[in-house]
Amino acid sequence: MQDLRIIYMGTPEFAVPSLQILVENSLNVVAVITAPDRPKGRGRKLTTTPVKDYAVSQNIPVLQPTNLKNPEFLEELKGYNANLQIVVAFRMLPVAVWDMPEIGTFNLHGSLLPQYRGAAPINWAIINGEKETGVTTFFLKHEIDTGNIIFQEKEPIDENDNVGDVYERLMRKGAQLVLRTVEAIQKGDYPQEVQDESVDIKHAPKIFKETCEIDWSKSADEVHNFVRGLSPYPAAWSILNGKKFKIYETKKVNSEQNIGEPGTVETDNKSYLNVMTGSGPISIASLQMDGKKRMDIKSFLLGNTL
Repeated sequence: MQDLRIIYMGTPEFAVPSLQILVENSLNVVAVITAPDRPKGRGRKLTTTPVKDYAVSQNIPVLQPTNLKNPEFLEELKGYNANLQIVVAFRMLPVAVWDMPEIGTFNLHGSLLPQYRGAAPINWAIINGEKETGVTTFFLKHEIDTGNIIFQEKEPIDENDNVGDVYERLMRKGAQLVLRTVEAIQKGDYPQEVQDESVDIKHAPKIFKETCEIDWSKSADEVHNFVRGLSPYPAAWSILNGKKFKIYETKKVNSEQNIGEPGTVETDNKSYLNVMTGSGPISIASLQMDGKKRMDIKSFLLGNTL
């Protein structure tokens, strides 16, 4: 059984359960690296990351470098004598960091690699209408998300799951996989499977505001997948009747009735709001007008006329 000295790297809520499960199983996390505190909100109050909050609660030393190539940071990191590093929802690492520990650095990724390499794997799997996704642990190497696979766990995607739903499930499943991976490394018995480059690989690039605009000329299924693939954050959006809306939830309509060109709105101003797509109408179930709060469609129509 190998003695491990672990450096853990992560920032958002997604990375907390994986750190927590290591601590609760008495694994030796010698330090945590996370993003610097950032000003947030109207008061520009400095806000800490979820990973920092948990690490501080467990008295684990926290490093928050602004530059991962800074010689002083690298010396400090080296001083912890870690032989394994774990990355969950952090930023890209320079070679000087990921190549430092003797065993290596492994990453938890929210897809079944080699599919959906990139920054937004859960979003793109849902946008593309996948019926299944999962989590993967793999060793880092030069090219992003291409290292040897250690373990994978699959997770089904329901036709009405949104990103929030799948994110929550993968966050928990990912923590279990991180623990399984660390325990296998501790025993010195773990696979390293080369990723299959011969398959048609789908990518998961970072999502920007412009990426989130709905194209109503696509089919109703594609629009439905697009909306749930961006809900609840950052949220799909569209201009309807001259006003900008974020759209969080849609429902399929059993109708191929043509209500006009794609983007045309049909409503009784009481209970439903349908928008024409390239293959028939789709029903808006939850939305938010610019500057207003999110509402279900009936509540919205009570106070607004389209």
